[in-house]
Amino acid sequence: MNRPDLIRFPLLAVAGLLAAPLAAQTPPPAVTPTITPPTVQPLPAPPPPVPIPALSPAQESWANEWLKTGVAQGLMARSKASAALKGDALVSALLDRAKALGTGRVDTADFLEVWALRPAAVDPRPALAKAVSEDRLQQWANGLTPPWSGYDTLRKGLAKYEAIRDKGGWPTLTAGTSPDVVRARIALEDPTVTQNENLAAVIQRAQRRYGLEPTGQLGARTLEALNVSVNDRIAAIMANMERWRWMPRSLPVNRVQVNIAAAVLTVFEGDQPVSSMRAVTGSPTNQTPMLSSSIHSIVVNPPWNVPMSIAKRELFPKGRATLIKQGYKIIKTPEGGERIVQPAGPGSALGRLKFDFNNPFAVYLHDTPSRGKFSSYDRLASHGCIRLEKPVALAEQMVAADPNLNGQIQTLIDEGKTQRVSLPSQVAVYLLYWTAFASNNGTVSFRADPYGWDKLLAAKIEASSSRVDPTAAPSPTLASKD
Repeated sequence: MNRPDLIRFPLLAVAGLLAAPLAAQTPPPAVTPTITPPTVQPLPAPPPPVPIPALSPAQESWANEWLKTGVAQGLMARSKASAALKGDALVSALLDRAKALGTGRVDTADFLEVWALRPAAVDPRPALAKAVSEDRLQQWANGLTPPWSGYDTLRKGLAKYEAIRDKGGWPTLTAGTSPDVVRARIALEDPTVTQNENLAAVIQRAQRRYGLEPTGQLGARTLEALNVSVNDRIAAIMANMERWRWMPRSLPVNRVQVNIAAAVLTVFEGDQPVSSMRAVTGSPTNQTPMLSSSIHSIVVNPPWNVPMSIAKRELFPKGRATLIKQGYKIIKTPEGGERIVQPAGPGSALGRLKFDFNNPFAVYLHDTPSRGKFSSYDRLASHGCIRLEKPVALAEQMVAADPNLNGQIQTLIDEGKTQRVSLPSQVAVYLLYWTAFASNNGTVSFRADPYGWDKLLAAKIEASSSRVDPTAAPSPTLASKD
């Protein structure tokens, strides 16, 4: 009988193996092998740090004044008076400030796991040394901040809200507050408000800035937004400025960006926004992570392999009979367990299209048969993935460069087959958490902080500044929120 699992030896070799123990009358003397220890090569010593020339008195004076601008850059809530720094202490402070402006005040070791948008490490010493030697400290400092208008407009907005704070903030409104007080309260944030403007129009503009339905009525949610404290608004601006510092200094000109907090997807071409659509992002208990990746393919008519966490929490408790009746399949796993698959079709939770990109959280963009949420102003309701209002239009944009695919997405969907379509070129995707963004005049729009990341991040910024920055003083308002 043929046994492919047996190793066959030539007959003479087998006979020799069998006879060998009988022929050996006395064992051979034991031989102690000589073991030569491996040669351990010492690790090369790290290069010495780039030496920084001594600063001239004029440079020291300028540097000390510049270090006082940390509040204006959202690196701390308030500054404190401090003695002028000199020598190594001044150089250390300059290096720390350069790192904070270039890659963020908060060290990545202190990030949440879902803050997966990590800044690239930068060594500021060489640039500082060059700036000192060439007497170009101001130009060096100007190049440290993020080059994005989103950062600069928030910086202007921060100055406005700090001025409001320093003048005592704003009053708490109620449903019975007089129209003149409501108008004056909104005018603190919106400089376009006029005395004779219709109050409903004033309220509508405020509601749009807060991402609320513009009813023009002073309802509960509008009152809640207007009564957020000025310190919390400052904390939100600081947190969003910090996230800008995590961004790369150049972005792909063609990309997709998702604002998680606003639940909006925007398509950029040539570094200009060309289209946007509503989305549904993760609920507060199923947070969508911040990250960057590249969309490499689209799955047409995708089945849904239900994650085990969702299966255990939401589906298995319904019972096998109910799941089968609803069209799910229960499949045995090699380990002896079970998993749930929802076949492709019009009722699949993933709809007709799934946009794949590599990430450790198994999130993606996808279609959905549930369209009702897109008409809502509360669209944080997914398990972490991003549901799209117009997935076919997005897919068509991504495959337009391929003549074999251009205009064919709906045709592929109608075929009903599950198939993967590779994009003619990968499309960068950024999942970002913007809860504050400003216009050129410093008027800031806010979104709710559904995940609580703003206050947490602002507190981490403040704590980091208090530990290392000689010009920082802890803010009782922010430090108490960590």
